[in-house]
Amino acid sequence: MNQSLINTVLKGRNKKKITQEELAHAVGVTRQTIIAIEKGNYTPSVLLALKIAKYFHTTTEKLFIIKE
Repeated sequence: MNQSLINTVLKGRNKKKITQEELAHAVGVTRQTIIAIEKGNYTPSVLLALKIAKYFHTTTEKLFIIKE
């Protein structure tokens, strides 16, 4: 079974009208980490995924979706 992870971080960031730098600072990572997550080049740890979801007032399941 081939699965991939889709994330809605960019969509959430645009909706909130914040920069990558602002999100990175809020969750304690670098801007480069946010760029990599948005591009799908980096899968965040559970802790980081939870921090990002909390920042956007959503669940990790809505923020990170498994595509089969």
